[in-house]
Amino acid sequence: MSNVLQYSPLRRLVWMTVALFLSYLAVAMAMPAVAVHVSHTLGMGNVASGLAVGIAFLSTILSRGWAGRLADERGGKSGMFRGLALYALASLLCLASSLPMLGHGMVSYAVLLAGRLLLGLGESLALVGMLAWSMAMMGPARSGLVMAVFGMGMYGAFAAGGPLGLWLLQDVGFAGLMAICVALPLLGALMLWPLESAVPAQAGRRPPFAQVLGRIWRPGVVVGLQGIGFAALGAFFPLYFLAQGWEGAGYGLTCFGLGFVAVRVLFGYLPDRIGGVPVALASLLVEAAGQALLWLAPGPEVAMAGALLTGMGCSMVFPAMGLEAVRRVPAHLRGTAIGGFAAFQDLAYGVTGPLAGWIADHFGHAQVFLVGGLAAALGAAITLRLRDGGGQT
Repeated sequence: MSNVLQYSPLRRLVWMTVALFLSYLAVAMAMPAVAVHVSHTLGMGNVASGLAVGIAFLSTILSRGWAGRLADERGGKSGMFRGLALYALASLLCLASSLPMLGHGMVSYAVLLAGRLLLGLGESLALVGMLAWSMAMMGPARSGLVMAVFGMGMYGAFAAGGPLGLWLLQDVGFAGLMAICVALPLLGALMLWPLESAVPAQAGRRPPFAQVLGRIWRPGVVVGLQGIGFAALGAFFPLYFLAQGWEGAGYGLTCFGLGFVAVRVLFGYLPDRIGGVPVALASLLVEAAGQALLWLAPGPEVAMAGALLTGMGCSMVFPAMGLEAVRRVPAHLRGTAIGGFAAFQDLAYGVTGPLAGWIADHFGHAQVFLVGGLAAALGAAITLRLRDGGGQT
């Protein structure tokens, strides 16, 4: 492992992405498993399932500004390690929620929600810290590449974690799954420990967080609208399949992840080369098409194709719009900008879970994906404004 210190910056970036992949499995495996656990084991409805999945993003949203400031002032590595520790603690708390002494009622559900909130705080620190750390290592000219490569690690984890989490839930139970989720971020931390910290950018005037948000809100709104489709798929694809009586409920995130990673591998360089706006516009249109297929799917094959297209469409929106966001702030505020930018996506994730649960209860699971498609189409319309100069600050 010590040889990692001798790697070129690009090879270190790949090593960090592998560590992120392993750590993020703790998030990815839990997402569909929590929804099924709440719905089937605890006997609660779609709204409760969606809340259990989406509530993690509440603490993420509230802590993004703090995570960005920590990354700017102390370096990204410090925030990253704090986040991985919280991943492990959150999974341990979720494990405790399934102990027989708590039963399978509201007490168990409340402890589970507390664990999910702690996971969201870890997510804020880990993602912002890792991005700030790697951007400082690679340089601002390759910011789009950094976000693209890290996205492959995160959503590759979703591709593997969806079916793996449901399989482990069935094979070793919820407590066994959460025990594995405790170990994975600790393994990621061991991999990252030998790497040197990047020196934070020279300090300058630090405006209030609200002023930073004022510079980046338009790209942030676009990435938030993109996130609605992914959140709907992540929380309700398994329940959609179970409600329809279709086989393969665990493979929706796999199809999503495969499409996502394939586009990142083939086109991850595009935002740095041609700019973020045209990449985001094309991506959002593809996502809208994927959500439409999910909405109208007559069978599991078409639904899988919709998940694949959704992954392909979501793939480049975050790095494309993220590049537009970090270009709007000076170097010493990049961590804060990343945190604020990501908060828009977190907000979409957090709101989508319970809202999609309400829609599923009243109108059926398919209508959840209609909302996702309309959100992507609105994101494309806003991106057109950015292309035409309407988003300049």
